[in-house]
Amino acid sequence: MTGLIPFNKGKKELSTQTGFGFDSFNNMLDDFFSSDWPFRRSLTYDTFKVDVMEEDNQYVVEAEVPGIARNDINVALNEGKLLISIKKDEQNENSSKNYIHRERRYTSMSRSVYLEDAKADGIKAKLDNGLLRIIVPKEEKPNHSIIIDVE
Repeated sequence: MTGLIPFNKGKKELSTQTGFGFDSFNNMLDDFFSSDWPFRRSLTYDTFKVDVMEEDNQYVVEAEVPGIARNDINVALNEGKLLISIKKDEQNENSSKNYIHRERRYTSMSRSVYLEDAKADGIKAKLDNGLLRIIVPKEEKPNHSIIIDVE
């Protein structure tokens, strides 16, 4: 029955810890609320996946955004926080269609990543086949130490 609560997937339920015999009931609920059930939602379904890699002089951020056009994506850097936001509005051009269920009308998603020493100048973003790749240069930090005399 842990499938009902997505954040408790790793925890044991009371019924499995103490042997109360609810296993068949839990299995029935898990089957009913499986991922094939059309109204089941999860927080992870309403966002996009992001990978962040750190290299010597830059960060590389890759985001999966299939079906999203370049004009629907905004990328901004504010005080070290890289914000990727998507707003897609599908107009209903063919009103003669009789939809039974429709979820693709308006989409708004965003992800933010904190990059401590991100440099605002020279950021590059490219969208290629549903993969958004952002190169964020790092600020150069002095690597030498300073000795301070104590009076």
